[in-house]
Amino acid sequence: MNAVFTVLFVIYFWISSVVLFCVNAVICMVVAPFDPLRRAVHGFTNHWCYHYFQFNPFWKVTIEGIEHIDPKKKYVMIANHNSVADILVLSGMYRNFKWVAKAEVLKVPFIGWNMLLNQYIVIQRGDIKSIKEMMQNCKDWLNRGASIMLFPEGTRSPDGDIKQFRDGAFRLAVDGKVPLVPIVIDGTHDLVEKGRKVINFSHRIRIKVLPPVNTSDFDNSSGKMRTYVHSLMQSTLEQMRGNEA
Repeated sequence: MNAVFTVLFVIYFWISSVVLFCVNAVICMVVAPFDPLRRAVHGFTNHWCYHYFQFNPFWKVTIEGIEHIDPKKKYVMIANHNSVADILVLSGMYRNFKWVAKAEVLKVPFIGWNMLLNQYIVIQRGDIKSIKEMMQNCKDWLNRGASIMLFPEGTRSPDGDIKQFRDGAFRLAVDGKVPLVPIVIDGTHDLVEKGRKVINFSHRIRIKVLPPVNTSDFDNSSGKMRTYVHSLMQSTLEQMRGNEA
């Protein structure tokens, strides 16, 4: 049955993406002159992305610790990366930020176009020049008051465990002197496994937002912060899975 539901979901996903992109384009045209951070456009994108989980009553999503993200402040936010569903489910936090996304996504009709409407930050993986441009764009948005969201592993985990982190997100936090918010996701790996095309339509997903980590606690060392946050997120994920047993 999951195969049948997957086909129906994909059809609905693309039809809804066409319609909702058009709505968001109108929103952008109306509010962009008065909304330089594109908060309204991103807000609609959050509803667009997360409504797929609300659409299916057999997907149970729990989000804890959202109070740690103050809408009036800016942060560097990071999350572990298990599947393509991570982007959709994180939208359920309904917080403003700029995604850092792969350049390939721009080529996807409506999805990539919506990234452009939101002025999300693009990176070409493996391209040193693109990485430097991405870091500068992130710094520029932080200076303008926007938060940044990244997956520090750089790619999806093949087994659901947290892999090694790259330094970029931690360097951004240190250079910008802004708090870093770790976010732990559990359950999306089994929802849509890497390399598979069938979706599990009865599943539980949990998100835990941890308290902000201040760069000053690590002598402004991105390496020390990275080591601490990686260990913190690993232990949190283990605890979440232990509580589920």
